Amino acid sequence: MRTLKEWDVKVKLVRTKRGAILHKIELSKDHFFLEQNPLKESKYGVAYRKIKNKFPEFYMFWEIKNNRYTGRLLVGSFLEKEEIDEFITLVAQGEDFKRFEHILEEIEGEEKEE
Repeated sequence: MRTLKEWDVKVKLVRTKRGAILHKIELSKDHFFLEQNPLKESKYGVAYRKIKNKFPEFYMFWEIKNNRYTGRLLVGSFLEKEEIDEFITLVAQGEDFKRFEHILEEIEGEEKEE
């Protein structure tokens, strides 16, 4: 694999004015992703709290550029293979999916450009 672009990313643990401790992924001074506040009494806050109760390693981040929400989300979870299998089975129940077998791809080494 060859690196096409590289970013210096900082991951911070921050405390909001209301006391919530959240993760912040900082790409630049005016561009970052802020974790959804699970304590917030809103549609997303309540949903995030419920998801975190079932999947504690699930994360949801809102993109913020120039002090404004962009409406884009970064979501992900750290899971074991068996945990993602259950999710994938729910999503991909068609016959096409059943023809694929579990194959682990070989990881490519990183190439340096000269």
